Order: sequence, then C-alpha cells, then structure tokens
Amino acid sequence: MTRPPRLLPASGLLIPLAVLGGPPTPGPGPVVDGNARFTVLSPTLIRVEYAGDGAFEDRPTFNAVTRATEPPPFTTTVENGARVIRTGRLTLRYRRDSGPFTPANLSVKLKAGTRRVTARPSFGTSAVTNLGGWRRSLDKVSAPVALNDGLLARDGWYLLDDTSTALLNPDGTITQRPGHGGLPYQDGYLFGYGHDYRRGLKDLRDLTGPAAMLPRWAFGVWFSRYYPYRESDYRDGLLPAFRANRVPLDMLVVDTDWKSPNTWNGWNWNPALFPDPRGFLDWARGRGLRVALNIHPSISLADPKYAQVKAIVGGDLPAGDCPRRPGSRVFDWSDPKQLKAYFELHKPLEDLGVRLMWLDWCCDPSKVTAPGVTPDTWINSRYALRDRERGLRGFAFSRAGGGYGGFRVYPAGPWAEHRYTVHFTGDTSPSWDVLAIEAAYTHLEGNIGMPYVSHDIGGFYARPKHLPDGLYARWVQFGTFQPILRLHSNHGDRLPWEYSGAAQRSAQKFLRLREALVPYTYTLARQAVDTGLPITRGMYLNYPEHEQAYRYRTQYLYGDDVLVAPVTTPGLGKVTTKVWFPPGTWTDYFTGATHTGPATAKVTTDLSTMPVFLRAGGILPTRTDYVDSAERKPLDQVTLTVATGGDGKLSLYEDAGEGPGHLSGESATTAMTFDTAKRLLRIAARRGTFPGAVTTRSWTARFRDADRPAQVKVNGTAVPARTRAPGWTYHTPTRTLTVRTTALPVTAGTTLQFIDERRGS
Repeated sequence: MTRPPRLLPASGLLIPLAVLGGPPTPGPGPVVDGNARFTVLSPTLIRVEYAGDGAFEDRPTFNAVTRATEPPPFTTTVENGARVIRTGRLTLRYRRDSGPFTPANLSVKLKAGTRRVTARPSFGTSAVTNLGGWRRSLDKVSAPVALNDGLLARDGWYLLDDTSTALLNPDGTITQRPGHGGLPYQDGYLFGYGHDYRRGLKDLRDLTGPAAMLPRWAFGVWFSRYYPYRESDYRDGLLPAFRANRVPLDMLVVDTDWKSPNTWNGWNWNPALFPDPRGFLDWARGRGLRVALNIHPSISLADPKYAQVKAIVGGDLPAGDCPRRPGSRVFDWSDPKQLKAYFELHKPLEDLGVRLMWLDWCCDPSKVTAPGVTPDTWINSRYALRDRERGLRGFAFSRAGGGYGGFRVYPAGPWAEHRYTVHFTGDTSPSWDVLAIEAAYTHLEGNIGMPYVSHDIGGFYARPKHLPDGLYARWVQFGTFQPILRLHSNHGDRLPWEYSGAAQRSAQKFLRLREALVPYTYTLARQAVDTGLPITRGMYLNYPEHEQAYRYRTQYLYGDDVLVAPVTTPGLGKVTTKVWFPPGTWTDYFTGATHTGPATAKVTTDLSTMPVFLRAGGILPTRTDYVDSAERKPLDQVTLTVATGGDGKLSLYEDAGEGPGHLSGESATTAMTFDTAKRLLRIAARRGTFPGAVTTRSWTARFRDADRPAQVKVNGTAVPARTRAPGWTYHTPTRTLTVRTTALPVTAGTTLQFIDERRGS
C-alpha cells in the first residue's frame, strides 16, 4: 500500500523527544474485536478505534504524541454479545460486530462523585454537563460568551475525537491519514475520570505531551502599548519612569508602529522611530529586558523584502482580501516554501536580538490549507520549534485553538496548543464586565490543558483612555495572580504613574508583588509541565463534591494552597466581595484574618489589598528583595509565608531560567514542610543544581495566625527578638511572627521553630 505524501518537509523544524516524553510507540495490550480496537492507556483512559478495513493506526498524531504507557491491570470478557473491558475505574461495553461506534452500541459506566453514570459517547458531541474550556479569543467581547467544550464534565467523561488529526512524523512534519478505501474509520480517546478531574488532566498531559516550560522572565511584568514610541522614548522616558517608581519590568513588547514601509505589515525597522535597532536591543538587554515585536502575517508588494519572498517561493504569494491593506500578500504556512519565506523575514530581527514575536493574527488572511491540523496550533508550533532550534525556550505568543476568520472549531481541536503557546486573548474592552469574564476564563482554559493565558490588563480599547481608578487598580491586582501579567492598551493609560493616590499606590504595590511571586509562579509552571494541572485552577479541581466550587466562577486557586477572589465590582473605597471558602482554615495573605470553611463570607477590601487567602499549612515563597527584573539578581533571599493551623508542604523548583538545560536534568528542588503540632518549618537541602545556582540563601519566614512565641530557634539554636538576622519580630494586630536567618548553605537543611507563649511547646 502506498503511503500518502508527506507534507511540510522538516526545514530543520524538529520536535525534541524530550518534549514528546520519549519515542512515540503504541501502548501494549490492545484488545481487538473484529473491526474495533480498544487500548487501555490508564484506568481512566481508553483509546477506541474502529477501522472498516481492519487497518488500525499505531503512529502518533499531531495531538496524541505518546501512547507508550505501561498498561494498568484490566480484564476483558465477552458477555451477552458485548465486548466488556473493566479497569477498576470504569466499565466499557461494545456490542460486537455492530459497526462504527454510536451511542447505541458503545457505553461506559463510571462513578462521578456519589452518582453512577452510564455514558453513551458519540463522536462529535460531549456531555451536557461540560464545564467549558476555551475560545480562540475574547476580541471585542463585552458580555459573557459561550465557550467551546473542554475535557472536564460533571458527568465525569469526555470523548476526544482524533479521527481527522494528521499523523506526526519523527522530524516534526505531518502526513495525512490513509483513506481506508472509503470504509468507516474512527479514532478517539475516552476519558472516564469521574470527579477526579486532576486525573483527567494528567491523562490528557500523558497523551498529548507536556506543556512548554516558559523562561523564568515570562512570569514577571510585561508592558506594551499601541503607540508610536521612539527608541529614545523607551530609553529616556519609559524605563527611567519604571525605575523611579520602583516598578519591575521584564518584557518590553513593541507594537506595530516599529514597521516600515507601512506600520501594519512592514518587515523593516522604521528609521524615524528606530534609527539604531541594534543599539536599542543591546540597550534593552543590558538592562535585563527582553524585547518582543508585533507581527501581522502578511507583506506588502511595496515592501523591499518582497523580492526575497518571491525568490524563495518561486513566484508571487496569493493576494490578501483585506480592503484596508490593498496590495498585501499572504502566506500558506502548510506550503514548505512559503513557510520558509515567512520565517526568513524574521531572521534579521532575531539575529539582532529580538527574543519573541507576537503573532497578532487578527486581520490578515494567511492560512494553513493542510488538513488534519488546527491553523493556530500549526503556526504556533512552528514558532516554538524555531526558537528551540536557537537554544531558547520555544513558545508562541498568539491567539490559539482556531484560525483566521471567526471562531470555527477545527476537527483537530486545541489539544496540542499547550505544547507551544502563550494564549493572547485578543483586543478586549475596558469594563468591569470584561474583568469578571477574564477572572472566570483563565482557569476554564486549563480544562484543555492550557496553563498560559495572557489578557490585556486594563483592556485594549481606549474607551475611556483613562480608566476609573478602581477599575485600573483591581485589574492590576487580578493580573498579579495570573499566569502572565501584561499591561497593554490602544493609546490608553495603563502605567501606575498615570494615576494618582490610592490607585497609583495599589498598582505599584501589586506589580512589585507580581515580581516577588516569580519563584512561586515558576514552580507552578513546572507543576503544569509534570502533571497537566494549570497555574490557575478552578475550585472544582480540588473540591469536586462541593456545589459552590462550580458556582463561584470568578474565584480560583493559584496552585493548591492560594485562593484568589478578584474584585470585579465597582468602587474606589472599601468594596465587599462574597467569597466561598472550601473546608479548612484560610488566612488572609494581607491582613492575617482567618476564615473557616466550607462557608461563604463577605470580605471587605480597599485598593491596598484584595481577597487572597492561604490554606492552613500552605507555604508561599516570594523573593525577599526588590529587583528591577527577574534575571537581574540570583534568588539568594526568599520569604516563606506560612499559614499555621495545619500541616503543609511545597517543593520550590529552580533552573537556569532559559535554554534547554532543564530537559537534561539541570534543575533543582528544595522541599519544605510545616508541622503545625511542633510549630516547625523544615527546609531541606537543595537537590540538584544548574548553571548560576546560588550556594547560600537567607530565609525569612512569616508565620500567619501565630501566637506570640516564648522562644524561636533556627537550626536548633535560640535567636533573639530583633529586626536584624538572625532574629525575630512579632506583629500583634495581624498575629504574624517573622523569623530571619543569615545566609545559609543551600546544601544543608534549615529548621525554624517557635514555641508558643501560651502553650510552652
């Protein structure tokens, strides 16, 4: 049998095996029953495949990159004319010799919480209780909108239809599936996680590959504005203002005006704004900044680079259909020559030191004509893999999951986006309604395995140019506890010093907190890579049997131990937010007040605080000292905020922050545990190392909801009550004990213990 032709020759775009989790091979032990084949991949995941010609497919697809898992114990029998497979978590039945899978011949029994569910999966539909998942963008959204389905449903199952997805070759190219002689063919993955939603996301990660590990600086502060900045404006005005206001900055995103011969789709620097591009990029790099450039994926016939494009392609590109940009030409990224020509336009920019391209694919009808891949995902993967070839952490900054020209859902779906993409959610309106939409949206997108979502903090449109003080401050607060914080607008005011009074102070405080949170957010990113859990987590992931976990949609967990309830209602002074607290004790990160759940409570905050709570036993690491950017200084001072009243643990993850070293073991973890009965915080010796790792570190521990101690010990030795290290202080109004150590070797463990004055132990 002749195989279909291979599409998109490699052009050096390889997918490292470490990214895919090893060489993709079929899982062992498939059960073949006539023209149906069932492969048990985990107790909660079964591949269901029907081939009318009996030709089953073992090669990986663009979505399902690895099925090389050790099969769990399962049994298979034939009962009353049905093939039955039992895994211990679900029971699958298929009526033998009944043709392709339908709700009439295929069923799955499982338990979702206390309910017993009989699912009758159908290719092309999902459970009516689906919790929602994603949308290509939130462009121009001003009111709640419907989302496409994610993996998770309250009925506890999902059928991922992979029938039409192209096959993935070892070199990163794709091949179309065989035609099976016109006979029916189905290929799907039946998830039956019940209410163990975390297991469902882990199954998805194991099947579709791990998320990209972003560089550390990506979790700091980003700034962009649609405005014709000159390089002198950045050098002499903008960055000095950041520094004077002690506001960190990690990523400088230059919007579309940098381009020439036109500001929309030019591929040359505008000499009126950037007379010395290399000097500008060298200046930025020397100050710890990364630079990204806005890209609109088309090219004008008048562009000097178009002759180069024609030479590579061997002729003209197809014309675009956007009337506002007559004479534009667009690309078909599934044509190897056009893809090469497209990326050759990037190369001079990359060679100068541009770190990232912001693919703003909103208004230019470039396309991917190859079937079997989702257009956004395909071009995003090419960006990510191109950067990996350059020795960088490869990722695309782009819209995701669909393609140009609307909100069509492509057959291949969004299931590979997490391997490549930071999802830019598009141009949004500046309103309280949109802030509430975003607060609910990010964690829902985790239901497709996507950990990285980037909203325009403050909204894009400058209507109004200057936001109400309360709206601006609350949006920055929300961004502080998001995967990516990116201030952006169309000529609007989004910088703290463009406001005054409480709003200015609030924005400055929370942007500093954002930078301080980088060690924790980076640890959550590593968890996303390893487990499939998103950085922001819907409450139902941890508390699936509590109805309120589904109803309070604008609050979420930032990791397992930090509860965030963004303020999404107007008000400049004190504003009350209704918060649902899960079981246990939760301590206010800012005030030290405690709440016991399960219960709802009204929490009142002004612009200096927001509703953020630490679970009893939770440990939240932050950088102690202020830094201008995440890469300006090694992490040699760490503060651990510990909520007493329960046992807890955390493993702090570190690596070099950029490059591929983490894929070969160049990383380190520091395990931390809190024993509430002994009032003892243990910090284990660091395991592993990496280039640039510190050898000593000073620790500051903030024990919240603690009684005043009679004695405090560091490594078994009593330390005095004083502000300098080693020593301790106690703040009675917030019941906070703060313990400081000197710089200690990271290769040895450290203990911090306090003895309560009341208890004497």
